[in-house]
Amino acid sequence: MIKKLISENKDYIIEMRREFHKYPEQSFQEFRTSKRIAEELAKFGIEFKIVAKTGVVGFINKGKKGKKIALRADMDALEVQECNDLEFCSVNKGVMHACGHDGHTAMLLGAAKVLNEIKDEIDGEIKLYFQPAEEIAQGALKMFEEEPLTGIDGCFGIHLWSDVPCGKVSVEAGPRMASADLFEIVITGKGGHGSLPHQTVDAVVTASALVMNLQSIVSREISPLESSVVTVGSFNSGTRFNVIANQAVLKGTTRTFNPEIRNNFENILKRVTKGTCDTYRATGEVKYTFGTAPSINDERCSEIAAQSVKTLLGDDGIIKMEKITGGEDFCYFLQQVPGVLAFVGAGNPEKGAHYPHHHEKFSIDEDCLEIGAALYAQYAIDFLKN
Repeated sequence: MIKKLISENKDYIIEMRREFHKYPEQSFQEFRTSKRIAEELAKFGIEFKIVAKTGVVGFINKGKKGKKIALRADMDALEVQECNDLEFCSVNKGVMHACGHDGHTAMLLGAAKVLNEIKDEIDGEIKLYFQPAEEIAQGALKMFEEEPLTGIDGCFGIHLWSDVPCGKVSVEAGPRMASADLFEIVITGKGGHGSLPHQTVDAVVTASALVMNLQSIVSREISPLESSVVTVGSFNSGTRFNVIANQAVLKGTTRTFNPEIRNNFENILKRVTKGTCDTYRATGEVKYTFGTAPSINDERCSEIAAQSVKTLLGDDGIIKMEKITGGEDFCYFLQQVPGVLAFVGAGNPEKGAHYPHHHEKFSIDEDCLEIGAALYAQYAIDFLKN
């Protein structure tokens, strides 16, 4: 039934995705997107409220007895100048939907339309979270301040994925995306003339040694069976060729699927920084910022999701996909209630949909939109009756 109803609304879902793609908005600036979502929900007769400035929460069967599920779609875009040749290319200079969030939003709108049409046949309540600011990992928590997951029994989210062929879906249990935290290390030495290094404490030399020493954290402190990353992505120091710098600033990220390792990273970085700086007579200050936790799919919910996929696509619709070291703030949903983050294939080289996420030519095979919308709806029904 769901497959047929969504198929009848395929053109609508594609139309909405193209509109969102044409008018992308950055994190917490999704005012037009939010307004259009509200207008569509009102047109469907779905009650909603605005939260976290630009977030929208819709309610289907509000107050109805039974289980409750939250369906989530993120809707912010990236600071990327689009280089595609499409009729619906971004008209906002330097901003592009280069990660598929336009599709996520359109798919959840399509699912909402269908679910509301058959709401009397659904056992339970459905909350629709149209979430802002996923790209800066702040939107989910902001929404929860005004519309918490209190009383919710489960959650479900979708990420379109260009590395997976259109027509395939991954819903494995366990860790699916890594934690994504940030660090900044400020090294302070003593500046001076480049010809008189003995009078200085060289911040560049100290920072260079620290970059190398940080590499031993993963290779020598963490089990090789655990996937972890420590990356220094930015190194800034110095002003002139013959001046020894008195300060250096390193910025980077840590990634892991293991919550225990994640919680230890801050102390490890501080210890290595202090040891290195002591060796070179400098001082170091570590600022560690926790971003997103690992996204871990619940085993039972993954079983339900697999059955939903098979209902829509048959056994061949399921694909096994390796976990990803990218971060997702859907993790905050999964920390509070059991659920699933599904990866819906959006790739198709024949349609130019083979570029990586966050690329200026990122694109999707729009046939994936029908699959994703149907999966939102099918999973909600299957979860509520199980």
